[in-house]
Amino acid sequence: MGDWTAISGNLLYAAFFIYLIATFFFAGTIRDKKKGKSRVAGNIGITLAIIGFLTQIGYFITRWIASGHAPISNLFEYTTFFGMMLVFAFIVLYFIYRVDLLGLFALPIALLLIAFASMFPTEISPLVPSLQSHWLYIHVTTASLGQGILSVSFVAGLIFLISQVDQSKRSKHTVWLEFVLYVIAVTLAFIIVSSSFSAMNYEASFEAPIEGQQAEITYNMPAIVGPYQGELISEGSMSPLFQAPEWMRGEDAAKKFNTFLWALLGGVVLYWGTRLILRKRIAAAIQPLLNKKVNPELVDEVSYRAVAIGFPVFTLGALIFAMIWAQQAWDRFWGWDPKEVWALITFFFYAAYLHLRLSRGWQGMKSAWLAVGGFGIIMFNLIAVNLIISGLHSYA
Repeated sequence: MGDWTAISGNLLYAAFFIYLIATFFFAGTIRDKKKGKSRVAGNIGITLAIIGFLTQIGYFITRWIASGHAPISNLFEYTTFFGMMLVFAFIVLYFIYRVDLLGLFALPIALLLIAFASMFPTEISPLVPSLQSHWLYIHVTTASLGQGILSVSFVAGLIFLISQVDQSKRSKHTVWLEFVLYVIAVTLAFIIVSSSFSAMNYEASFEAPIEGQQAEITYNMPAIVGPYQGELISEGSMSPLFQAPEWMRGEDAAKKFNTFLWALLGGVVLYWGTRLILRKRIAAAIQPLLNKKVNPELVDEVSYRAVAIGFPVFTLGALIFAMIWAQQAWDRFWGWDPKEVWALITFFFYAAYLHLRLSRGWQGMKSAWLAVGGFGIIMFNLIAVNLIISGLHSYA
């Protein structure tokens, strides 16, 4: 099993770097003004993206062999699979529409997802009894595929907004667009900060009352916020600036809040550092590079088509298959578990998107903002619901 585990890890690293190289070639399509050179760079980029995708499939198969079950049972495995499905959806839509800029934006999002996944424990563990069902493969893979396709809608919507929002003056559109880019910076900062302290093997231990007993809580980052009534027992570690409120008494609640604060602060440094270098809004700096390459009508069509394809796939996997499995596992189709609730919210949001698009004619700017908002809901479901809100789906 150890050999297969090592092989799967190496294949995932290889896929990551292949996607990274492919991104640079897609970036070359902007630099090359002549159509012939641009097409060559785009062809190399999509070829590398396909090779990276096949390499990640190799990771998936070898990890399946090593674990004896489909590697989609915890946050590391699910998030890497989500990234793979995003790349798959991008490849399919690329061959339909031939928009090189999709690769320039879709592959970095996939890279962020894979890097984010690496922040969680990567060890292989046996399935808990509630997951030992063939419905695990059917429900999770289909739901993830739907989310991957819907994520391409976000990519196309973001391209539309960056290229079309008027950057000559400050407006609600420029403010919200910069907020979206700041959230991306927060995600990247979380990965950088977590990786840095992990490489330094940083640990700070606290003693704090948990459920009426003194328990030891170990932080892997310097404590901005310490546990409620916690006492630092590690020598040479940074003392917390303040304590968590009383309602954060859970063993990991204050630690997760501390990680969240580090991500926000890191995002501020990364975002404003970039703005100081560029001396303008980030979207305003990117816009001139995209304007000659973006066909707004085509990008808007890609965004809509991704929702039209991804919505029924997501509905099938995240709701219908999920309810069938819930009936078998828990003797009920619906139970208002947090994960179920947010899957339903996602369903209603994209149903509203399609309704507004088809019956009210919401195209262009309005449609793009809806696509960005939908991805925000997907990521909230992935991150906040899994990490903060406990429920029957909290297996990671």
